[in-house]
Amino acid sequence: MTPYLPDGVSQELYPFTGKFITLKSGARLHYLDEGGGKPVVMIHGNPSWSFYYRNLALALRDGRRVIAPDHIGCGLSDKPGDDRYEYTLRSRVDDLEFLLDSLGVKEHITLVVHDWGGMIGLAYAARHPERIEKLVLLNTGAFLLPAGKSFPAALRLCRTPLGAALIRGFNAFVRGAAWVGCKRRRMSRELRNAYAAPYNSWASRIATLRFVEDIPLSPGDRAYPLVKETQEKLNSLSALPTLICWGLKDFVFDRHFLEEWKRRFPGAELHSFPDCGHYILEDAREEVIPLIKRFIEK
Repeated sequence: MTPYLPDGVSQELYPFTGKFITLKSGARLHYLDEGGGKPVVMIHGNPSWSFYYRNLALALRDGRRVIAPDHIGCGLSDKPGDDRYEYTLRSRVDDLEFLLDSLGVKEHITLVVHDWGGMIGLAYAARHPERIEKLVLLNTGAFLLPAGKSFPAALRLCRTPLGAALIRGFNAFVRGAAWVGCKRRRMSRELRNAYAAPYNSWASRIATLRFVEDIPLSPGDRAYPLVKETQEKLNSLSALPTLICWGLKDFVFDRHFLEEWKRRFPGAELHSFPDCGHYILEDAREEVIPLIKRFIEK
């Protein structure tokens, strides 16, 4: 079993054998590596962790090799201070590349991405398009803010001193996302507590704040060049078999992002859910997980 599960996460909810790898930075990255066959690599966003993919991993591991990392600062991975790790988009992409290279995963990859995981995963895919076989996009982005989309006020608040205090002092970002992230049916208290469990102190909430601070809004922001480079290379991936499953009540990754994906990936198979929110694998798991499984296996 996973060597350490924080209070609030039961073995029944997260029934996996976790593994760790030490990155070049010296930080230990936790990841799931389940099953066998062609690899399905699942990249989470902020403020979640590999727990988000637990039901999908269980559904796929009998026929596929499922790999789901926790980014540094997230889930069961180490949560170093800024003096020991650079919390940037480029670091995340480098970490993913190091993990997959270390595991010998370099071909026939199905990439499943959600939230900020889309930017990380697609930046990796843009580096190595020959390694990617299929894409699954779940309320995510891999480009600068689409036309007509303004930066949400709630995220803008998070980038202020008050927002930083709320995030690190009260776990407001994780708790808030779990509360508003499902629209068809609210998450149970048990699930909300499980999402929040790894972020149980000021120190352990560093990544949830740094992720928000790293969202590029102007050319001077440090993630801006990599996001711009990635969006310019998306056409190298647009012919891949792609599945899009989208909760239309997501206030961040909303219809503007979905329309941008449709414009860039016109051949994608699309399933939208008008009554669902950001955490589509929670809100519509009965529909979405079979859709993903069918898409991967066909």
